[in-house]
Amino acid sequence: MDFFELQAVSELSKTLHFAKAAAKINLSPSALSRMISRLESEIGVALFERDNHGASLTQAGAAFVRFADKCLCERDEILHSFSQSDVLSGTLRVYASVTACYSILPSFVKRLSEKYPGIHLSVQTGDPASAVDSVRNGEAELAVAAIPDEGLSGLKSISVCHSPLVFAASSGGPFVTVHGSPQDIVSSVPLILPKTGLARKRFDSWIESRNVRPSIAAETEGNEAIMAMAQLGIGIGLVPEIVLQNGPYKSGFICHSAGNALGFYNIGFIERTRISGGEISRKIRFAADEVLEELFGANQQ
Repeated sequence: MDFFELQAVSELSKTLHFAKAAAKINLSPSALSRMISRLESEIGVALFERDNHGASLTQAGAAFVRFADKCLCERDEILHSFSQSDVLSGTLRVYASVTACYSILPSFVKRLSEKYPGIHLSVQTGDPASAVDSVRNGEAELAVAAIPDEGLSGLKSISVCHSPLVFAASSGGPFVTVHGSPQDIVSSVPLILPKTGLARKRFDSWIESRNVRPSIAAETEGNEAIMAMAQLGIGIGLVPEIVLQNGPYKSGFICHSAGNALGFYNIGFIERTRISGGEISRKIRFAADEVLEELFGANQQ
């Protein structure tokens, strides 16, 4: 076995999804599957159980992942010691939506690169609803996400901004003008909703409390997918207002207020309370925390 195989096992253990893990190490899913199978044959035990939905770790697999992560960490430590450089270097893994990449991350990335030019970011983009899980399962050290009102057990957060939930409509579509209260709107205008996440939980709770029957045109994952469907004119999309304030959605859309019915997003950085890993990993986390404290320290929760 070699370090690349250990890296493959480590990545697959975090995502439990062959296509996602393969993309991170620049392999095809089939090549990754063959690599894992060869490794399992070499060591004589199954590391993963496979099914149509993905993979799950066996008991032996969990033990091997701990071994793989330790080897990878010690490799990074010794290579850093050989570099004979006082410059802190390494990779910080961050999970963020596309919206976060052009609205929240820039100030952090700019300051981090100024203070620690040797730290490089590995940014994974995806559905904001998956951000918290990416930190919990070790896929990322840092994530940008909506912070739940009840907080996050075992995690800490730093608030960056607040953004109300609104309905977005294409400025060239049939829903430029809507009438009535938020209750009237959701029962008469086709809606494009997130499948999961905080916005969907609030929406479902609100319509249940009002006994409203919504008109749902589509359900999808991620704000970008919602905006793409809203642009087609098939309905109005439920998104945080910050999506309409930055990047490609600053023009071409009309914002309809949801009033106080769905509240606002408290958006910020999320990370694990406990700092683990080797010396280099810990130093990188301390460096990231230093920058976050400098930029947003007054908002730490």
